[in-house]
Amino acid sequence: MYIPKHFEEKDITAIEQHVREFGFAVLVTVRNEQPFAAHIPMELEKTENGEWLLSGHIARANPQWRDFEARPDVMAIFMGPHTYVSPSWYNHKNVPTWNYKAVHLYGKIRIIEDEELKDKLRKIMARYENAHTENPLKFDELPAPLLEKDLNGIVGFEIKVERIEASSKLSQNRDAESHQNVIDHLKEMNAYDAKRIAEEMEKQKPAPKSPEGT
Repeated sequence: MYIPKHFEEKDITAIEQHVREFGFAVLVTVRNEQPFAAHIPMELEKTENGEWLLSGHIARANPQWRDFEARPDVMAIFMGPHTYVSPSWYNHKNVPTWNYKAVHLYGKIRIIEDEELKDKLRKIMARYENAHTENPLKFDELPAPLLEKDLNGIVGFEIKVERIEASSKLSQNRDAESHQNVIDHLKEMNAYDAKRIAEEMEKQKPAPKSPEGT
């Protein structure tokens, strides 16, 4: 993706945290020479030698999986918080813009099956069950007939990540006064994304002199 230098996120720890927090991603493949996308949860794992692996699954009825072997180069998009920024919040005339955080991961995809797929499903189910309910249900507690039917209806995959791109567009190109004004106004808005972007902006330093751009 296009990333102006002052918005490029290079902190690999912050990027990993982003991927884990905003795990409902967009899987982009090429089908019939056209981009094709699916919206699905993905789980990040790191190997002992530091490689990143993404796993997930799509419905077998989704034709996208049939292209995994023929066109294994794929992209996963992890979109984070985003919000409108009004130029009225600056100390000078300018144009509206949008602040956001996003990560693109590129790599080779392969189909996974049988016990390997079950192991991935155990992990992702455990993660979200433990995070969202007081009485988490385990993968192996699912009725066997239901589980068998469900497994027959999905195709699992794993992506070996080869390239990482990340953007944190948080008004770093604004002077200190305008930067703080944006934070203050976002904090007053009754919207999760606005408040979250304000929190992320507080971790960033504005430019000593505002460059061109939105």
